Amino acid sequence: MTSRVAILATRPETVLQDTARVMDLAGAHEHLDPALDTLIKLNLSWTRFFPACSSWPWQLDGVVTALRAAGHAPERILPIENATVVTEPRKGSRLNLWEPVIARHGLTFLPLTEVEWSAHDFGDELKVLPRIFPKGIVVPTMFAGRQVLHLPTLKTHGHTITTGAVKNAFGGLLREERHYCHKHIHEVLVELVIMQRALHPAQFALVDGSVAGDGAGPRTMVPRERNRLLAGADPVAVDAVGAALMGIDPLSVPYLAMAHERGLGCADLDAIELVGDALDRPVSPFAARRSLVILGDQWLRKGPLRFLEHLALHSPLFFWAPLASNIYHDWLWYPTVGRARIARFAKTPWGRLRQRYRTTGGP
Repeated sequence: MTSRVAILATRPETVLQDTARVMDLAGAHEHLDPALDTLIKLNLSWTRFFPACSSWPWQLDGVVTALRAAGHAPERILPIENATVVTEPRKGSRLNLWEPVIARHGLTFLPLTEVEWSAHDFGDELKVLPRIFPKGIVVPTMFAGRQVLHLPTLKTHGHTITTGAVKNAFGGLLREERHYCHKHIHEVLVELVIMQRALHPAQFALVDGSVAGDGAGPRTMVPRERNRLLAGADPVAVDAVGAALMGIDPLSVPYLAMAHERGLGCADLDAIELVGDALDRPVSPFAARRSLVILGDQWLRKGPLRFLEHLALHSPLFFWAPLASNIYHDWLWYPTVGRARIARFAKTPWGRLRQRYRTTGGP
């Protein structure tokens, strides 16, 4: 398979049309069949709104508009998202303004906490996940036989350096206990690519980099306008180009390098077919940093506090971890640093576009 990735410059006034065009350039309608159900896998990194943290309303709006124009019936378009120990999908759908877009298009939002999950046999290709989940790997029953379209945002991540099309599956294919995977996160992300190949007849990704997240992602970031959209059917290639758009060498990111070496996608920029606009790297590269919460998690799993890992993370005392995360993120960081950054974002053209979605449900 040729790994084609489309890049397109965008602005608030044209983002819906640009979304349709970048999908067309990347061959979305060659990969996504209107006769099949399409799972729209949203990205909820925080229940609260913060720029670049979760899927944008115009990102969802543009994708659904393009799908419907290509003949996909509303009843076959299924927006989904899962919970984590620190996120709530229904509340997140409301606060991130997905609800009005979903309602306007006549769709139904499906939290994966409310659907059936069942064991799935992935054969002997998976090596790490069976050790983490020795009782079996369960996935949403509805995933098998349905194509998937991922809607991540462009941002850095404290666990994985970059996050995008590949990691967006992490929130859909694994249940709330997926935090157990943090110790071997790069190997797990590679195995998620294998799982998706077995489950979905096709997959596609539309990455929104209108405003990207730099720093201690996926939540406590500095918003940076990149004004770019990315699309493609090879999630590894899409994330490789996304990394380059943040000034990060794709092959320096372990999960991308490992997936490339195993032939699960292309992370070599010289071998990716780029269409649309030129790949422009930022003058100041993004820098993936660890928040206090992620740093503490990594110290417990692989660092100086690993002798406490089982007690702190794999026993009834685990309740402290989501509590600590909520205290730091929601009660300390968000009302202070976070609100100041949101206020600055609100004065930008993208901030004004979000306000229109908030007041009218559309652009």
